[in-house]
Amino acid sequence: MNTITRRGLLIGGLGAAGTVGLGAYAATQGSSPSTPKGPFGAPTPVSPDRGQAVVTKTLTAKPITLDLAGRTVSTWGYGDAVPGPLLRANAGDFLRVTLDNQLPDETTIHWHGIRLRNQADGVPGMTQDPVKPDASYVYEFTAPDPGTYFFHPHVGVQLDRGLYAPLIIDDPKEPGDYDTEWVLVLDDWIDGTGTTPEQVLDELVANDSGSGGMGGMDHGEMDGMSRGTTDEAGPWGDAGDVTYPYFLINGRPPADLETLTAKPGQKVRLRFINAASDTIFAVALGGHRMTITHSDGFPVQPTETDAFYIGMGERYDAIVTLGDGVFPLVAKPVGKTSGGQAMALIRTGSGSAPGEGANPRELSGKVLIGSDLRPTQAAKLPSRTADATTRLTLTGSMQPYAWGMNGAPFGENEPLTVQAGQRLRINATNMTMMTHPLHVHGHTFALPSGLRKDTVLMAPMQSFAIDLDADNTGDWMIHCHNIYHAEAGMMIALKYTT
Repeated sequence: MNTITRRGLLIGGLGAAGTVGLGAYAATQGSSPSTPKGPFGAPTPVSPDRGQAVVTKTLTAKPITLDLAGRTVSTWGYGDAVPGPLLRANAGDFLRVTLDNQLPDETTIHWHGIRLRNQADGVPGMTQDPVKPDASYVYEFTAPDPGTYFFHPHVGVQLDRGLYAPLIIDDPKEPGDYDTEWVLVLDDWIDGTGTTPEQVLDELVANDSGSGGMGGMDHGEMDGMSRGTTDEAGPWGDAGDVTYPYFLINGRPPADLETLTAKPGQKVRLRFINAASDTIFAVALGGHRMTITHSDGFPVQPTETDAFYIGMGERYDAIVTLGDGVFPLVAKPVGKTSGGQAMALIRTGSGSAPGEGANPRELSGKVLIGSDLRPTQAAKLPSRTADATTRLTLTGSMQPYAWGMNGAPFGENEPLTVQAGQRLRINATNMTMMTHPLHVHGHTFALPSGLRKDTVLMAPMQSFAIDLDADNTGDWMIHCHNIYHAEAGMMIALKYTT
């Protein structure tokens, strides 16, 4: 297995410790082969097409406090709540969103999963300058594809604060064969509980044992656990690095859970977003089977399941017909033994609420892996032979805490390249003993089955051949969506060449 030098790791640590982020750090040094040089200045204004609907919004990023079941923590957020405000538009709409940065640090917004123009992608040092405190930045783009998305910063480990919110792009042509809809944002939480995400990263980088954050590494085998159930790591090997004291659904822990009400027999669309930084969840609704209908925004062949895994950055839509009673909706952290679980309550009738440790029997059976889903015919990429092929290897280790792609950390690895109009096949291999959610900016890709995604969980030693159409010119990021792995080097650029 390729390894990463300690020197390379320290380059990543400098970017994170300064909370500027690796992309911005490399660009300011002017020595990275992976990023163009800044400064970029203000984005080029664009105008909507004739007849195109325009959605406008101002998002204020600022310090806030969050009540976690009676414990007040200081964090950063969009507006006054976590998650931030829902942003909603129709497919094909023109979005004009102003970021008002009232934080004490630089920041950006990345529109996760959206095939948008390059200048609006929100990666400092690659698509824009970071937005300084007391400054603003206008993001203008068309959202072409319906689906469940979210937005968050792309600076350092700011995602592991409260800076995230759902983005729903509706399909005006969709029949909407359900009675109501709930958006459920999953998260792992450590900010303001005696440490910050930046301090956690510093500890991970500095400590050769690979521990960090409230006691550090929380891998199952360290506690004598076996593998194979959702109490453990299942198929994912080592599933995370950080011990979290809380897991949340819609910003609330199980001790102060959100209650969702409906009537028995109603059909509900559930939109799940994993905004966590270091946690894979297994999700189940007690007493029910769910039908998965969409993965990362694209429709799949409806698949009924008791439970499913959702990795960091992934989104799944499900339909469920509700029974009569009170039911726990549980998101169980995979391979973690501290901090409990995330939970909400669904109430359609009388009955007592289950306790915080509710363990639906649906979690004890086979748990669906999202990459096993099959696409609908309409969601498939057009049949075409790849014009170009490239290799992408995920490399690194916990001891030392060093991660990279193609054998080097971001800032030292060579970018992947593609020509506009090509069908590019990326042969991706995870050569580590940890699971990594692989995320591609500005594009969706197809797995060999044809399943369309922008984020896919890669188990230890797993390989995927992923195809994408190079139809969105610019310089783009590919990275692990475990934010701590990304900031320690597990990122690479995808550059269009002439």
